Amino acid sequence: MISVLITALKIIFLLGFLILIHETGHFLVAKLCKVRVDEFAIGFGPVIFKKQGKVTKYVIRLIPLGGFVRMEEDEEHSKDEGAFSQASIPKRMSIIVAGGLVNIVFGLLVYYILMTCMGNNTSLVVDSTIENYAAEEAGIIANDEIIKVDNKGVNTKNDVNKIIQNSNGKELLVTVKRNENFEDIKLTPTKVDYKSTGIYLKDSGETTKILTLEANSVAEKAGLQSNDVILKINDVEVKNQEEIVNLINNTESDTLTFLVKRGSEEKSIEVTPEVQHEYYLGVYFKKAENNLPNNMYYAIFETRDFGFSIIDNLKMLVTGNVRVNQLVGPVGISEMVANTNEVADFVYLMALISLSLGVTNLLPIPALDGGKLLLLIIEAIRRKKLSEKTELNIQLIGFTFLIALSIIVTYNDILRIF
Repeated sequence: MISVLITALKIIFLLGFLILIHETGHFLVAKLCKVRVDEFAIGFGPVIFKKQGKVTKYVIRLIPLGGFVRMEEDEEHSKDEGAFSQASIPKRMSIIVAGGLVNIVFGLLVYYILMTCMGNNTSLVVDSTIENYAAEEAGIIANDEIIKVDNKGVNTKNDVNKIIQNSNGKELLVTVKRNENFEDIKLTPTKVDYKSTGIYLKDSGETTKILTLEANSVAEKAGLQSNDVILKINDVEVKNQEEIVNLINNTESDTLTFLVKRGSEEKSIEVTPEVQHEYYLGVYFKKAENNLPNNMYYAIFETRDFGFSIIDNLKMLVTGNVRVNQLVGPVGISEMVANTNEVADFVYLMALISLSLGVTNLLPIPALDGGKLLLLIIEAIRRKKLSEKTELNIQLIGFTFLIALSIIVTYNDILRIF
C-alpha cells in the first residue's frame, strides 16, 4: 500500500511539475509581452484549489495530465490592448513557443547536471586492443589517445563509434597522440556479422513478452506481433531475454520456429533471421579521471547526444521506422516512473520526458503549440489572419487526431503492461 502511494506521488509530482514549468513559460512571456492572462490552470477535472490574483485566477485541478494559460481573446477576438490578438506576430510567436522551450531547456539542463554528478566517463586513451581486430593489426597501442577519425575531431567514445559504424567498411585515417607526437594510422574497421529478427523484448526480469517489433523487420513480416509471449524457439523453452538472444545467434539453422502465446492461443511462426553486421575499431578505452572539470566536459557531449536522440526518434516516426504502437503515453510513463528505484533514474526520466514533451509540443500539428505557431507563420506570410471558422476547423481536426492517437497509445500501453 505504501509503495503504491509513493508511486502515485512520484507520478503526480513528475507530470504536475513538468506541466507547471511549461505553462509558466507561456505565462511569464505573456506578461513580458503585456498580454493579459485571465487564468493559469494546472490539471483537468474538479477544482481543488483556486486563488484570484490582481488580474489572473490561479487554479489547480484534480487530474495532473495537462494545463492551460487562458489569455484574453482565447474565447473571442477581443480588441482590448492587453488581448493576445492585439499583440504583434513576433510577440504571439514568443508566447506560444515559450512553454515547449522551457521544457527543452529544463530537460537538457537537468540531464547535464545529472551527467556531471555521476561522472564515470570514458576517455579516448586506449587501455588495450582486442586481438585480431583492426586497431591491433594497424598498430594502435595502449596509451594512444585518439584525436581524429576520418579527419573528424572526436570528443567521446560515441563520436568514434558513430564514425566507425557509418564507415561501411571503408579504410579510415585515425590520428592518435603518442608520447606527445601525432601519428596518422590507416585501418579498415573490423566487420562482425550477427543475426537480427527485429524483436524488442520487455526488459523486466524473467519475461519473454515482445514489447515491440522493428518496422518491416523479418519478425514482423513473418507474423509475430507486439505482446506475443515467446514460449519456445526450435522446441527449446526460453525464460528470459538472454536465452532468446543466444538461441537466435547460436542456432545453425537458417529458420527459427517460434512458439508464442497470443491471448489464449498458442501459435507456431517461422522466422528467418536477417544477417546484419556492425563495424568495430577493437579497443578498450580507459576511464576518464573522475573530477569536476572532466565531468563537466564530458557532460556537454552526453547532453548533446541526448538531445539529438529525441530528434532522431521523431525522424524515425515520420519515416515509418518507428510505429505508432511503439509510442508511450501517460499509462506507459506511469509504469516507467513506478519502476524507478534510484533518485538518478527518476531524475533521468524527468529530463527525458521534459525534453520529449517540449519537442513534441512544438511539432506543427494543429491543437499543439507547434500547430498554433504554424498558423501564425501563415498569417505573417498572408499578412492577414485566417477566418475564425477556418482556424477553428483546423484546430478541431488536430484535436480529433490527438484524441484518437492518445486512445491508441493508451491501449498499447495497457497491453504492454498486462
